[in-house]
Formats: sequence, C-alpha cells, structure tokens
Amino acid sequence: MTPTIETILSHRSIRKFTEQAIDPEQLDTIIQSGLAASSSSMLQVVSIIRVTDLDKRKTLAKLAGNQPYVESAAEFLVFCIDYHRHFTINPNVNTEYTELTIIGAVDCGIMAQNCLLSAESLGLGGVYIGGLRNSASEVDELLELPQHCAVLFGLCLGHPDQDPQIKPRLPAKVIMHENSYQALDLSNIESYDKKMQDYYASRSSNQKQSIWSQEVTNKLAGESRPHIKGYLNHKGLTKR
Repeated sequence: MTPTIETILSHRSIRKFTEQAIDPEQLDTIIQSGLAASSSSMLQVVSIIRVTDLDKRKTLAKLAGNQPYVESAAEFLVFCIDYHRHFTINPNVNTEYTELTIIGAVDCGIMAQNCLLSAESLGLGGVYIGGLRNSASEVDELLELPQHCAVLFGLCLGHPDQDPQIKPRLPAKVIMHENSYQALDLSNIESYDKKMQDYYASRSSNQKQSIWSQEVTNKLAGESRPHIKGYLNHKGLTKR
C-alpha cells in the first residue's frame, strides 16, 4: 500500500483544531495541489476565497448553522463556481445552462478534495462546510462575490486537536455495479446499519441510537435548501 492510499483510507473529518497556524509553505502546497486537479474542458471555473478576517469568520460560522470550527480553524477556504472571469474575458459567453453549473460544482469538488488530501498528507486535518448554503445569499454578500460567481461550500483546515475513529462507508458491493445497474440487496443495508450502530455506540462523544438508513431517508423526506435554485438563477446560473 502506498502512502497516498494510506492517507486516503485514513480520512476522518476534523472539527477541533489547535491554535497552531499552518505554515505558509504548507498552505501554498495545499493550494497548488488543488490547482493541479482535473478541470472539465480546462474551463477552470473555480475560485477560492481564503477568509482571514476574524469578524467575517465569526459571521460565517453563524451563517453555516453555528459551526464554531469555521471560526477556530487555522484556515477557512470557501470554494465557488466562478464564470465571472470568463465574462471579463468576453462578455458574450453564455453560462445559463445547467450543464455548466454541474461542471463548476464537479470542478470545485475535485479541487477541494485535492486540497484536503494534500493537507492530510502533511499531518493536518479538515472538514467540509456545506452549511454555507443555508444562507447562500448572505455568504455571497459578505464575501462580495460578483455576478456569475456562486458559493458552494467551505473547507476548514488546521492541526488536529482530536483523534476520531474512521466512520464506516457503504461496502463496495453496494456502490459498485458491473455493466448495468444492479438491484439493491437490502440485507447489505441491514448489515451496514448494524455496523454504523456499533460505530456510534463506540464513540466517546456524540453517541447516536439511529441507523444510517433511517437518517438518510429522514433527510431526503424533507425540504433541502429550496432557496438554492433562486440563488443560482440570480447569479446567472442554471436558468435553462
């Protein structure tokens, strides 16, 4: 097993950080790792906002649903779909198509994961903050994002001050299909639910009694940020 694979397989979300800053050279390496990520048609439609203003950090922590690690992490990066630079180059470009928003979201995810893996390989830790989309317009205004540039998620980075267990994932036999989509074997989900129950019971904090299948069906039964379509439309994205 290579060190790269070991880093990938040992991923844990880190939500508690020491006060130690990230070395500037390390941060540059992390960003350069992100820039090296694949980009659809080499459009390069991602912008990263590094938030160092402590007042803005505090506000973002609240807007994300009162997540204190947004404020306490050594670094907080906000990943945005960004077609504004393309409009600056040529105002005749057309980014209203949903496909282009998907490209932006995919590119952001790939770039951010490169950044996180780079950070983890350096002994750092992090956690993604999708909660920024709870108040997308307010975050947008705070960060002064221009038209055709939209917030997607944040990433906390820092020196870990906790050592959580690795959270079990669905087994490959549920995720991996061959040649065509295969019907779900619910016995595999039952086994995974039991594995997750054991995981939650073994944690020293934030223990849960619920099972994975119950949690995700509850999540998917309700509204999920219904304001997002309007926000993206307002930014000139996903109009058709």
